[in-house]
Amino acid sequence: MSADDSTAEAPRKMMAARLRAANLRATRQRVGLAELIFGSSHRHMTAEQLYSEARSEGLNVSQATVYNTLHSFLEAGFLREIVVDPRRSYFDTNTAPHHHFYYEDENRLEDISPSAVRLEQLPSPPAGTRISDVDVVIRVSKR
Repeated sequence: MSADDSTAEAPRKMMAARLRAANLRATRQRVGLAELIFGSSHRHMTAEQLYSEARSEGLNVSQATVYNTLHSFLEAGFLREIVVDPRRSYFDTNTAPHHHFYYEDENRLEDISPSAVRLEQLPSPPAGTRISDVDVVIRVSKR
């Protein structure tokens, strides 16, 4: 193994350890997808975008594997899901509370700081429940 190989292997080992710590099997496909998702700065992606990226990077995965992996990562708390309409969900690597602009013309999300949105009053939650989070998606377009 060359020095370059060991340097490239370090992030893979760290990602595999992170998956195992969350009680997720560190399969080759899951680790490869995790590297794509978390290997760069914060991002938003759809399952379809991740699938396309994985295939272009030579990762042999099915669409079902991408969907299953994203949902496993959601359950583990690694990702946050933002539903912009009934047919489109984005997965966000930033799990801290924040809001989004959704650019309808471009099908993309952009973060909004939680302090930039002021909610004056929320309704009382139904009996026996509590409000656990509030997601604001502001749709914008150039049309």
